[in-house]
This record gives sequence, C-alpha cells and structure tokens, in this order.
Amino acid sequence: MEHPVNRFKQKLLAGQSQIGLWCGLPGSYAAEIVALSGFDWLLFDTEHSPGDVLTVLPQLQAVASYDVSPVVRPAINDPVLIKRFLDIGVQTLLVPYVQNAEEAKAAVAAVRYPPDGIRGVSALTRATRFGRVANYAQNAEREICLLLQVETREALGNLEPIASVEGVDGVFVGPADLAASFGHRGQPSHPEVVDAIVDAIERLKALGKPAGILTPDEKFAARCIAMGTLFTAVGVDVAVLARGSEALAARFASQRA
Repeated sequence: MEHPVNRFKQKLLAGQSQIGLWCGLPGSYAAEIVALSGFDWLLFDTEHSPGDVLTVLPQLQAVASYDVSPVVRPAINDPVLIKRFLDIGVQTLLVPYVQNAEEAKAAVAAVRYPPDGIRGVSALTRATRFGRVANYAQNAEREICLLLQVETREALGNLEPIASVEGVDGVFVGPADLAASFGHRGQPSHPEVVDAIVDAIERLKALGKPAGILTPDEKFAARCIAMGTLFTAVGVDVAVLARGSEALAARFASQRA
C-alpha cells in the first residue's frame, strides 16, 4: 500500500493559500457536516475543547473520504500526545505555545523517528494502515507537516529562531493569546496587536516560511491573505452555531405569545 499523501503539506510547499475552519465541537457528525462546506482544511482542537485522541480518531474517519485536510492541535507541546496523534494517522499538527527555538526543536524531535528524533516506533498503527503501508517508517517524515503556534511577546521576539528550525513547516500567529500577552485581553483587534500580527507575517514572509492565522474578522482575514498567509482559518464551528442560532431566535422573538 502506498504512503498516504499529505495534500495540506503539498499545497503549503507550493505556496497555495488554503482557507480553514476551526473545530471545537468534538463530535464526528459535526466534523462530517463541515467537511462538505468547501474549506481546504479543518483544525480539530484539543487545547481549548473537550477533544482528545479518542475523539479526534472518529473525526479523522468521518472526513477521510472528503476533499478536505485535517489538522490537529494537541493540548500541549508534549511528545507523548504528539506520538499518539501521529499513530492514529494525523499528518499535520499545530503545536501551541512555542516560545523559543529549543521548544521548536523539541516539537520537531517528537514527530521524527530515531536517530533524528524521539518518536516511538510501532508497525501496527492506523498511520501505517495497520502494517500495510510499505516503508512507513522511512517515509513518514516526508508527509508529516509541523506547524508551530507563536502567541506571546516572548515568542514574537524569538520568531526568526523558531521559524528557522529545520523541520518546522509553518508558523501560526495566535491573536487571542497575543492580545492577552500585550495586556489587551479579549481585544485581538487592538491596534497594537494588529500591528504585531502584521509585523510577524511580514517577517515570516521575509524568511520564506509559511504563515497562518485564525480570525473571524473577514476584512482582517482578507488583509492577512493579501499579505501572504497560506493557512488562514476564517471561523470557528462553535461560533457559527452559537451566533447563527442566536440570530435565528432573535428574528422570531417578536412572534412569542
């Protein structure tokens, strides 16, 4: 059996812009619904949602037959968590809260087999199609895509060293935590935060490193894409459901007896 191709990574390397949806709902049914919505990629979050390895697995299974790429955010930059996600077939990971080059190197080591890393070896995982993928261990690194999240003043100060670590495929700027780090909690659109994000995107572009972001602000999303972000999440499934259901109820509020 051939090694599964990582279409997300292929497009990233080709410089193609990809639009995504952030998914905090842990159910596979919701994942399949949005898999058909036309996004290039879906982020299955396990940092700020109830999701974990056992909920991500059915999400991967639910979207496998559709033309959309799954990306998974582990709860922390932890080699055990990363190993478990890789073993169930995750090919693209977004590792949160990376502060410096040393932490970036640790994430790279976690996704690679020895002698280049510390990922544990098992020949009978979902990633290997239960032992059916020929030469999986030799080719796994080729199809694994590692994205790192920078979301503090400290991380921005170390942006070039983080992005320059060999094995880092892209860097994601986290607006919400960045706003908190700048003293503007709950204000990701604060001018100082926006300036920092714009500066980070420009610095990543100068390095030739793909940049990504999550923003539900459509105008700012369009601005980021125009500046060169290659993986841009433009909404969150929880927000779509919450705000959409509120708007529907509000439209009929006057009809209550």
